[in-house]
Amino acid sequence: MDIAMTEAFDVLAAVLASLLFVYLAAALLRPEDFS
Repeated sequence: MDIAMTEAFDVLAAVLASLLFVYLAAALLRPEDFS
C-alpha cells in the first residue's frame, strides 16, 4: 500500500475512534438522551 494512503487511513481511523469514544462517553454520562 502507498505510504500516503496508509497515513490517511491512520488519520481516518484515529478520527473515527475519537468520535466513537466521545459518543460512548456521552451515552454513559447521559443515558436518557440515547434511549
